[in-house]
Amino acid sequence: MATYKESVGTAVTNVAGDFPGAADGELWFNSTASTFQYQYGATTDAWSTSSNLNTGRSGLRGAGANNTAVVAFGGVEPTTSNKTELYNGSNWTEVNDLNSARQNMGAAGTSTAALTFGGNPPGTGVATESWNGTNWTEIGDLGSGRYSLAGAGTSTAALGFGGYAPPGGYNGKTETWNGSNWTEVNDLNTARGYLGGAGATNTASLGFGGYTPGSYKNETELWNGTNWTEVNNLNTARRTFAGTGTSTAALGFGGQTPSSTAATELWNGTSWSEQNDLNSARHALGGAGSSTSSLAFGGAPIPSVGTATEEWNTGIPVGSWSTGGDMNQPQSAGASAGVSQTASLAFGGTAPKVSTELYNGTNWTNVNSLGSGRYLLAGAGTATAALAMSGREDPPYVALVEQWNGTNWTEVADVNQARRSLGGAGTNTAALCFGGTNPTSVGTVGLTELYNGTCFSEVNNLNTARNSLTGIGTANTAALAVGGTPPRTGKTELWNGTNWTEVNDMNIEASSRGTSGTSTLGLAFGGFAENGPSTADYTGATEKWNGTNWTSDGTMNFARYNVYFGGVQSSALAAGGANADGNTEQTEEYIAPGFITKTITTS
Repeated sequence: MATYKESVGTAVTNVAGDFPGAADGELWFNSTASTFQYQYGATTDAWSTSSNLNTGRSGLRGAGANNTAVVAFGGVEPTTSNKTELYNGSNWTEVNDLNSARQNMGAAGTSTAALTFGGNPPGTGVATESWNGTNWTEIGDLGSGRYSLAGAGTSTAALGFGGYAPPGGYNGKTETWNGSNWTEVNDLNTARGYLGGAGATNTASLGFGGYTPGSYKNETELWNGTNWTEVNNLNTARRTFAGTGTSTAALGFGGQTPSSTAATELWNGTSWSEQNDLNSARHALGGAGSSTSSLAFGGAPIPSVGTATEEWNTGIPVGSWSTGGDMNQPQSAGASAGVSQTASLAFGGTAPKVSTELYNGTNWTNVNSLGSGRYLLAGAGTATAALAMSGREDPPYVALVEQWNGTNWTEVADVNQARRSLGGAGTNTAALCFGGTNPTSVGTVGLTELYNGTCFSEVNNLNTARNSLTGIGTANTAALAVGGTPPRTGKTELWNGTNWTEVNDMNIEASSRGTSGTSTLGLAFGGFAENGPSTADYTGATEKWNGTNWTSDGTMNFARYNVYFGGVQSSALAAGGANADGNTEQTEEYIAPGFITKTITTS
């Protein structure tokens, strides 16, 4: 047998503790713990938001091999729709309509060769249409008219099964399509409608979940080209959800339980396992793709999720959070400056409100205090050249602005409108502040002010007025405004030096988040996240912005909001903050890509 050195080209390295320079999979001996260890890149499987459908609707269907090329069609707007849209991996484009408006139909195929069949209103229950990438063509009818059926296969070899056929009710009828005609074959074992389907051919398909009067189903059945066989059930019984993939590797997501759910499950050919949830709970949604690359779009309730689109991807490299040096006192609701994880400034906050601390990558040091103590203020700049803008002194709201030169704070020109819980971005001589609230005068605002090193000028407002939002950006000509309240939102807006433009939302609706990076490479973490129609909760969720979309990227070790923050997208800092237990002094450092360390054992 070859030795490790002969196989890998180097001997096992002896390290006292972790091995920061280890290559992916490289073995080392931890002399402190007397163990052999190795590490590998951290990844996750997750949903991320993408561009909205042009027309919001539920009860629609889709076809596509992956999440970069999908056709979506039909549904209800609330009137029954014949609209068709094509997704190219980034945006939706309206293309030629279905010949017959319908909803809750079956579907199969790809974005250039799709099939849809059945549906309601009842007049379309037998109708079949074929899509060639440009137009829909009416072809041979189903043998049994129905809606809420599932589909699988291709445009020339499809399977339609289950559904509701008035006045007969729910059934298990199965029909196979050969490119010209439908032929009835053996029924499902459990008659039902509103079920999910998956399958690459009409000889190997999967049917799962669904509904019969008074009963949400979790039964799963496997089709072998001749018969259906009962296999392991879904973990969550539900109806009106989406299914993608094949008979050996499928994904089911969304639906009703009876409330709308975000639950996602993966089928591995034997059993279902729970995966990361959709970002927006919904039912009667469309889906297309594979178990590793799926698209979820539309759904109910309208309008909240009627246009929402999410991409499912697997093996996404993610960052990881580790413990850093504690702040000198528990603190939250201040402001931050710093474009490096090893050089960040935290100032103001709930107590003491004048506090300023400097982080060097290892420890926090108390430095000279603000001239005027306050909290819920905005910050901009770096650890050696920062700006502290507006905020609340208790009780008054102040327009006061102070500038940090690396040693001391000096008062400079005031903002035009005193407010708290505003966002900030830029440098200490070219800054931007936006949003916020002053309940004693103007309430929550979208007001944006630009600082040129001498004075603040009012410029174009945010599209959505809000407070408790956060800014991302190192210039006053290119910035992001993320999250906020009321109501709690995931809205993201991009500033180009003149105007704000709404871009794709964060995956979660949250306020008071920490951020780092730039308008094209940003990170958002922690915060106070929406948790149902009337509740919210502290979160450690982390999301990464690539200039177009937000992607979920792991979780902080300590959920909290109103943290101090700094750094860039790949190397960020979160310190202090608060949760139900009050203020904390804890610091966490984020690094991407992250690594998971494993210890070799004999068991």
